[in-house]
Amino acid sequence: MNDRLPSIRQLSAHLVVSKNTVEAAYQQLLSEGYLQSRPRSGIFVLPLEQVPEVEGKPGASVRQQSEKPLHESSLQGRVGTIDFEYGDVELELFPVKAWKRCLAEAMDNRLHEVIAYGDRQGHLGLREEIARYLFQSRGVACSSHQIFLSAGTAHAVSLLCQLLPLTERIAMEEPGYNGVRAVFANHGKDVVQIPLEEDGLSIEALQGCGANVVYVTPSHQFPIGIVMPVQKRGKLLQWAYEQGGYILEDDYDSEFRYQGQPIPALKALDRSDRVIYLGTFSKSFLPGARLSYVVLPESLADTYRNGLQNYSQSVSTLVQTAMYLFMRGGAFERHIRKMKNLYQSRHRALLRAIHDQLGSRVGIIGQKSGMHLLLDVYGRECEELIQLAAERGVQVYSPMKHWTNPAECPRSYVMLGFAGVQEEQIREGVSLLRQAWFE
Repeated sequence: MNDRLPSIRQLSAHLVVSKNTVEAAYQQLLSEGYLQSRPRSGIFVLPLEQVPEVEGKPGASVRQQSEKPLHESSLQGRVGTIDFEYGDVELELFPVKAWKRCLAEAMDNRLHEVIAYGDRQGHLGLREEIARYLFQSRGVACSSHQIFLSAGTAHAVSLLCQLLPLTERIAMEEPGYNGVRAVFANHGKDVVQIPLEEDGLSIEALQGCGANVVYVTPSHQFPIGIVMPVQKRGKLLQWAYEQGGYILEDDYDSEFRYQGQPIPALKALDRSDRVIYLGTFSKSFLPGARLSYVVLPESLADTYRNGLQNYSQSVSTLVQTAMYLFMRGGAFERHIRKMKNLYQSRHRALLRAIHDQLGSRVGIIGQKSGMHLLLDVYGRECEELIQLAAERGVQVYSPMKHWTNPAECPRSYVMLGFAGVQEEQIREGVSLLRQAWFE
């Protein structure tokens, strides 16, 4: 705690490894919040909050089980426009043939599975594949018993409101994802807005708000893009433990991180059974599949499962079975690797174009991961910027709908999604924005 680390050169010589390796390790620990770089002083270890652990929680047995082998938005803009809409994904490289083979195999060899209503909790094989994938990619140790499939994140949150004894008052980041906010409101929840600080939502404001359930996006705050450091994650878990409450962690685009290695999910740090984990295939695979999932704490799984007895599974059994085959055969992980490389390349192209074309006239917010970023166009109004861009054939968007009071959104903010835009279009689009906004 507060110890000064050796320099990159010293540690490299001591461990007999390259300086690049040591620097990459330091950068990862800095991004996760374990270290702090102090100008002209060096790099120091930051203090950690002790994450509480409930006695008797079967966490070890769950982890041991998980280590065993376990068998929204238009996709195209208007013709003639360059559309930076968030939520678009790349379809040109989608593995159509592999997906068709899985669909055909499901119809040909597993017809009895795909013509019925299916398991209310979701296809068992697919849940096992998701459990294996989460442990390998996000550090989340869970079993198929804790996983429940749903048709999108909004549907998953709606079911949580209906089937779990959640309190009437629910806290949420401000700004935050308007789709989930609308679901809470439609279920009559009293949504308390918690302001953001530089490292994520304010724990102090959360402690005094009177809620014991909070919805957060810690790995890539939406829409601002903050990555919550490990110290604040520990404090958030401590809050949930002391309140006897729950954290709804929406890990919507965690696969796509462009600086350092992926940061473990908040659920991976949970030793008190207090995190409800929300995952989706809409960003990593295909929005039209309408396939999302919830990982519940052991203490809530049976209550939720019993409540499902009067519900049918909302995800197509054909899609579930085909996705199971797609993941089991390794096609999903290959697809993820390809998309990571593609989106990282487009992310670099967008940052380079902004630097070259727009320079110091804009600020970039939330550029470390995800499929979008915000531009702060200094001294300008979003409505005017959107109109001027449209006149040049470029679609950009305002993020203000994600503020409870849209008037509190900085007027100079513009949202750019880049995942569905080819690199040539990115460069051309940013050049057109320069012409539209500054010439």
